[in-house]
This record gives sequence, structure tokens and C-alpha cells, in this order.
Amino acid sequence: MDMLIGGKHISSDDLEEVKNPYNGEVIDTVPIAHLQTAQLAIDEANKAKKSIQEMSAFKVSNKLFDVLEKLKSNRQALAELLSLEVGKPINESLVELDRSVETLKLAAEEAKRIYGESVPLDAGLNGKGFFAFTQRVPLGVVAAITPFNYPLNLTIHKIAPALACKNTVIIKPPSEAPLTVMKFAELVNEEFPDGVINTLTGYGSEVGDYLVTSPEVNKISFTGSVTTGLMISQKAGMKKVTLELGGNDPLIVLKDADIDKAVKGVINGAFLNAGQVCMGVKRIIVEDEIADDFSQKLVCETEKLVMGNPLDEKTTLGTLISENAAIQVEEAVSNAVTEGAEILTGGARDGAFYEATVIDNVTPDMDLVVRETFGPVAPIIHVNSLDEAIDVANATEYGLQAGVFTNDYSAAMRCAQEIDAGTVFVNKQSTFRTDNMPFGGFKSSGVGKEGIKYSVEEMTKTKLIGLNLR
Repeated sequence: MDMLIGGKHISSDDLEEVKNPYNGEVIDTVPIAHLQTAQLAIDEANKAKKSIQEMSAFKVSNKLFDVLEKLKSNRQALAELLSLEVGKPINESLVELDRSVETLKLAAEEAKRIYGESVPLDAGLNGKGFFAFTQRVPLGVVAAITPFNYPLNLTIHKIAPALACKNTVIIKPPSEAPLTVMKFAELVNEEFPDGVINTLTGYGSEVGDYLVTSPEVNKISFTGSVTTGLMISQKAGMKKVTLELGGNDPLIVLKDADIDKAVKGVINGAFLNAGQVCMGVKRIIVEDEIADDFSQKLVCETEKLVMGNPLDEKTTLGTLISENAAIQVEEAVSNAVTEGAEILTGGARDGAFYEATVIDNVTPDMDLVVRETFGPVAPIIHVNSLDEAIDVANATEYGLQAGVFTNDYSAAMRCAQEIDAGTVFVNKQSTFRTDNMPFGGFKSSGVGKEGIKYSVEEMTKTKLIGLNLR
């Protein structure tokens, strides 16, 4: 599949294979972009700024609704492609398509709601006689660099608000799973002028660095690792950045919690997409008094998961993105066992598959929970009190989302106020997200917010217009 630049299909002498992690088969090849290609995409995106900025909000909104209808028409085919390149179960891929439709709908609606405000200059010295107001205007060119785990929905979370506020876009999709994003870009290009959306494919940091440092790119929206996010923030200069980085999200289960609900939360939170979720449940912090009962029920429910072909509707646990990713999870669990943790169920790897694993007697200083383990692992940490639970929850460089299960709303509010995370859910796991909510973490989890309304704020700048009426 070729890159899309300025409405044209662009290839390269260098190609990269996209493989199915389930069976290792080559699905397709994509070109490897180089610096000249990156500059071409930047040139085309800048040329196209006028064409989209001359469109009315009404027209932009309608165009996004048209893309939405195209996405709905291609729902099954794109979900199957998503499962092939990522290895996630088909039912999860269909949910990602449905969320992508919802995200586009929110953006199409928001395109009509980009408001300014009047500013009372007469509240300041010498301001009498002025009438002033603000406008939110587009930044220009937005570069979107996206990850493999939710390639379509997370890309749309960047593209859709960028278009809603009349920016042009350059997408660098994940090298492991670029195809669904590239297909979607083609749908967008059918509705918007050439150059409004462009794609750059290939591995390595050369092209990404070029986009980040180019003075002709006005905004970087990146989802990925903390290491890469730090490099982007150091190299981006004066351009705006939104960085959605890692998570090491805690789920606290207090002694008065509904254990069955908490177990369901862990199943949904730790094993969704084979645990490859930045806001997945990565640390389960359980009060000792209920730990045995909780662990037994969690093991029972975990063993009901079905590992198999991602295209089989019965499959509830797919592969990781690659065998190497599964090996890294295997090593993290093995090291924790060496340090005294106990595997209650799971713990075996087969190629890119890793079994859903419950591991008990984990301590807060084990690498398994100090680092972000990106796989289907549910590590249980025992605590004696609410105070200790909050301390353990905060003992991380990350602060994306968190959850607490309790029927004591005094304890719930303490957790909500004292856990240092961008979102704290009560009686819900950290993986919960609606596409209109402000999404973004504290500390090393990043800067800026996504969620369509909030992304629009990040992708515009405020201009003041003052009229001297005297």
C-alpha cells in the first residue's frame, strides 16, 4: 500500500513488510519514507492550508459526517484488517471501529462549536471605548504520530479534531500496524481537498525527528513511549505538543468493595487487547482482608478467556504485537517469580501469544510493576490500609488513570483527591474511556489533553481583535 501525499500515491524503492503476529504471514508492504518524502508531505500540507481554511464550519462538519458514513460502510473490512495487523480479537476490533465512528461524530459536531468570547477591555486602564473579542484560529499543519495498539481510534483522535478546526494533517502511522490508518486516510482524502491529509510510513526515527524539528510543522500530537515523548519535547522548539505517553495504572480494591465487580473490572482492564493498553490495569492493590477471596475469583474468571485466532469470534485473548513483545512480558513475569512472586494461573508463552496471567505476592519494588508491563498480566499487591493503598498507587513515575472499588464514599473521595493521576474512577477500572472526555495524564504520562473538545483547544490558537470605537 502506497503513501498518500498531496492526493497522490507515493511509493519508494525501500519497502517494509507488515506481518500478521498470529501466523507470521505478510499482509502487505508499505514504502519506507525518507527525508525528501517527509519534506514533500510538509510542502503539500502547507499548500493545502488555504483550501480547508476557506471552507465554512458548516462544510467542514458535513465533510466529517461524510467520512463517518464511509467508515461505517467499511466497518467489517477495516475491523478484519485491524485484527490481521494487530492480532486483537475481531470483536475488540469491531468495538474500535464503533468508537472511531463515535469520535468522528463528535468532531463533526464540534466543528460548529469553535467559539471565541467578548473581552471587556474597559475593565483595564485606558480600555474605555473598545470592543474586543477573541477567535480560535487553526495552527496550520498538525503532525500526528500514532501507536500500534489502537491504531485507528487513536489516529482519529488526532486527525478529526485537527480537521474540525481547519488544520491540515501529516500522519505517521505505527510501522507495526499502518494499514488500517492508511485505508482511513484514503477515505478522508475522498472528501477533503488534496494535501489536507497525508501519510508517511516506515520504521526508525529519521522521519519522525524531521517532522518534530521542522519549522513548517506547527503542532505535534504523539502517543507512545515516555522515552520518545521526552525527545519530542526537547526537539520541538516553540511548536505546540500534546504527548500521550505511558501508564502504570493502579486499581485499588478495598475490603468493603463488591469483589465480583472488581474482578470484572480487572478482567476488562488487564487483559483487553492482550494488556497492550496505556491505561490498562497494571497494578492491583488489594486490602489483605479480602485478598484470598479476590484472587480465587480472579483466577476463575481469567481461566475462562479463550486464546486463539483473532478472526475467530470465540477468541477473547489475541496475540501481542510481536513475538519479541511477548518475550519481554515473559521475562518480566519470570523475574518477578525469581524475586518471590507466585503465578496463580497462566505464565506461558507460545510465539506472540502470552497467556492471561494472574501473579500474586508482588511487591511495589518489583520491575514488573515499577516499569509499564505491556501485556496480559494482573499483578496483585497486598496492602493493610487505605493509606498504604494510596501510597502504593502514587509510587510510580506515571499518572494516567486509576480506579478504586469501594462502597465507602469517604474512602472513594480520598482516593479521588490524593491519587496523582489525570483521571480517577470510582467502582470502575482505569481502562474506561468515552471519546468526549478529557483524556491525558500527569507526571511522565504526558502533557495536554485529548477528547475532541479538548483536542480542538490544543489544536487552535487564540487571536484577540480589538475595535477602537471612540
